[in-house]
Amino acid sequence: MLRTPRVELRWPALAGLDALAALAEEGIHDPGVQPFSEPWTDAPPADRARSTLQYHWRLWGLWRPDNWRLGLVTVADGTVTGMQEVAGRDFAVLREVDTGSWLGRRFQRQGIGTHMRAAVLALAFEGLGAQYATTEAFGDNLASRGVSRKLGYAEDGRNRLAVRGQPVQAIRFRLDRAAWEAHRTVPVEIFRSSAWRRACRASVWHHDSSGPASPGPPVSYA
Repeated sequence: MLRTPRVELRWPALAGLDALAALAEEGIHDPGVQPFSEPWTDAPPADRARSTLQYHWRLWGLWRPDNWRLGLVTVADGTVTGMQEVAGRDFAVLREVDTGSWLGRRFQRQGIGTHMRAAVLALAFEGLGAQYATTEAFGDNLASRGVSRKLGYAEDGRNRLAVRGQPVQAIRFRLDRAAWEAHRTVPVEIFRSSAWRRACRASVWHHDSSGPASPGPPVSYA
C-alpha cells in the first residue's frame, strides 16, 4: 500500500475491484472526447464495468519479472476514486517505468491525480531504484499534462496514434531521478507485504543473480 496525505493506493481486493468497476460504469470523461489510446470507455456502461474487472484479472495472470504492470485502486476518504498503474518492461536492465491512471468524473479536479502519481513515483524511484519514469497524454488532456509538469517531467517527443478512426497526437513525458528529487513535495509512505516484496525483488534482480551495480536507495518501510 502507498499513502499520501490525500490518498491511499492499494492492491485491489475483490471489493475494491467491484467499486472500481462501478466507478467506470458511472463514467470517466465527457463522451465527446477520448483521452485513452485504447478507447475502452466508448463501450456501454455495463461493458465498461466488465472490462475493468477483466483488465485487472489479466494483469494478475500475465505478471512476469521482465514485463509487469501493477494496477492499484486509489482510495480517498474511504472511497474508491480511480486507479493508478505503474509498469516496467526489462526493468532490471532499463530501470524505467511507465505510468497511467484514471479517476471517476466526480473526483476530478480535486488534486487527487497529483497525489496518485506522486505515490507511484516514490515506489518506483525510492522503492525499486528506478532511474526514469515516462508517461503520455493527448494534447487536449490538460489535467494529465499539468500533473506531469508539476512533478518535474520534461517533454520527450510526440507519437501519432489512430483513435476513433482519426489521427491523434500524443505528447510523451520523461522524468529522471534528479528531476524527481527536485520536485518532491508530496510525502509518501510505502507499506508492502512479503508477497509484494518477493515480486519486487524478482523484477529488480532477475536478469543477474548478483544484482545490478546500482540498485538505488533502500525503501523506508512505515
